Amino acid sequence: MYNKQWYNTLEKSPLSPPNYVFGIVWPILYVLMFLSLYLVWTHKKCYPYCSPITLFIVHLALNMMWTTIFFKWQMPLLALVDLVLVLGLVVLSYTHFYKIQKVSAYLLIPYMLWLCFAFYLNLYIVVYNQKKL
Repeated sequence: MYNKQWYNTLEKSPLSPPNYVFGIVWPILYVLMFLSLYLVWTHKKCYPYCSPITLFIVHLALNMMWTTIFFKWQMPLLALVDLVLVLGLVVLSYTHFYKIQKVSAYLLIPYMLWLCFAFYLNLYIVVYNQKKL
């Protein structure tokens, strides 16, 4: 999947959780995200389609690209840029979802908080591994 040897050589934040935490957190966040999307998509203000759905799907595509950029291409700085775009688009999605169905927006809050934490972890790697990157 990715070069664990490369990743293990990087200086990581003291706040970096053990790897198994990511396997627990991400499935929960994806369930909340898709429930949020479903609530918007099926709401009378949106069904069968509204532009916030496209915004959310674009953000999701960028989210999925992060792993490839960071681990496969070993480009943490570009991954950080991708993460900024993901976070920006999910905040926009939140504001649009809030206008359609408030609960759907609230379901995105844990995800946005996790993205902020992921931003910090990614930034730490970029800053503290200049010679290795």
